[in-house]
Amino acid sequence: MRGRQQRVGVIGAGIGGLVAAILLARQGHQVVLCEAAPAPGGKLRRINLGTTTIEVGPAALTLKRVFEQIFAEAGQRLSDHLKLTPRTQPVRHIFADGSVLDLPMAAEAAEAAIGHFAGPAEARGYRAFRARAQAAFETLEEPLLRRARPSALSLASQAGVGRLLATGPFTTLWEALGEHFRDPRLRQVFARSAGYVGSSPLQAPATLMLVAEVEHAGSWWVEGGLTRLALALARLAIESGVDLRLGTPVAEVLASGGRVSGLRLAGGAVLACDAVVANADPAALAAGRLGPAAARAVEVVPVMKRSFSALLWAIAGRLDAPGLPSETVLHSADAAAEYTTLAYRGRLPGDPSITLLAPDRIEGATPPGGAERMLVMVHAPARGDAGQPDAVAVARAEAAVFARLAAAGIAITPDAQQCIGPAQFEALFPGTGGALYGPAVQGWQATFSRPSSRTKLAGLYLAGGGTHPGAGVAMAALSGRLAAAEVAGG
Repeated sequence: MRGRQQRVGVIGAGIGGLVAAILLARQGHQVVLCEAAPAPGGKLRRINLGTTTIEVGPAALTLKRVFEQIFAEAGQRLSDHLKLTPRTQPVRHIFADGSVLDLPMAAEAAEAAIGHFAGPAEARGYRAFRARAQAAFETLEEPLLRRARPSALSLASQAGVGRLLATGPFTTLWEALGEHFRDPRLRQVFARSAGYVGSSPLQAPATLMLVAEVEHAGSWWVEGGLTRLALALARLAIESGVDLRLGTPVAEVLASGGRVSGLRLAGGAVLACDAVVANADPAALAAGRLGPAAARAVEVVPVMKRSFSALLWAIAGRLDAPGLPSETVLHSADAAAEYTTLAYRGRLPGDPSITLLAPDRIEGATPPGGAERMLVMVHAPARGDAGQPDAVAVARAEAAVFARLAAAGIAITPDAQQCIGPAQFEALFPGTGGALYGPAVQGWQATFSRPSSRTKLAGLYLAGGGTHPGAGVAMAALSGRLAAAEVAGG
């Protein structure tokens, strides 16, 4: 197929699918992008809540240059489509012993805050950790994040064996953090890097500290929420010649002679295709959600290798907590027990870490006079397809979570509230159990075991946070770029 115009079907208008569609269309291919939902975005979603709407997906944008490059290739500027505000407000961390750390985004300010909180030795530990995380990102960005999934040999060749080993592939993130921080509270703070990709720091390799560097290197709020990014990419796709069909579910990937031949839509219509990009969790394909040909093209993701899901309470109401920033984390009294219960036992922990997002307080904005919007989240095992956690467990968790918030001086009085858990995420993204980040990052081989763009079925390619290079908005965009390159290469 190399060198000629192809008819390409893209399934799913999440970030990976949108980016793949844009790049392929701009290369001259005929692209049809089918999205089951009425709006683009995938996991970038908003819901109605009382008289307002609230975003229930990722909150902030990192690796902005990934998107600047996509718009530049289309002769446009990201800044003409979105208003971005750098994150400068500290994240508040509240610990089980009642201590509080307001951790700034900027490195020097964060080091000073840590020194004031835990002493000069911990400040030096942070400085060493930050240098190590930065080195890991610089070592792995080009040969790992921006290229088709490498083998251990090719990555060592491109990055250099010494530099690669310095990223700590054979050490867990939890162990590596113990090398830098004696204070267990700080170990908890920076272990959150694993949580950003739905994994346990007890299992994830130390290389995952590059996630912390990505955030420290620059994080932005998008005015109106990250769904605006999806809408901007959808407009760019249409302007690039993509036939974007919203409200159009795909029932099956069709194949003939060992190669993709088209898509069968839920209504029965068939689209002939030379190639297909599936912007879906590989677990959904393996579960047969796109038909038997697609199911045979990917490996099954075992339940124990799923990333975390979440219990998410979206709330509109009164938040009685003067001076509270836009993001607050209440840490578990025993982080190791929390992650063990989640990752090894597949149960909700009795004492989870809690994240509270208050988007109406972004960058110190004055909360509105009416109902304030809030998101309260805890990690949950991805067992939504097995009916877990059940209603009793969810109710028990809700009571415990809001009691802990109140004990920390954060009183929430809902006017409208909606709980979204693994079962609801499984309904939205079938075949995943509600896992939000694709396969979990477990062990040193995680770098090489995540599904790549290519599948066992010729002409079928993958994109999205469940594929290489990993979970997250920017990573999904990079996966779309990799998928487009594979399609164009034949």
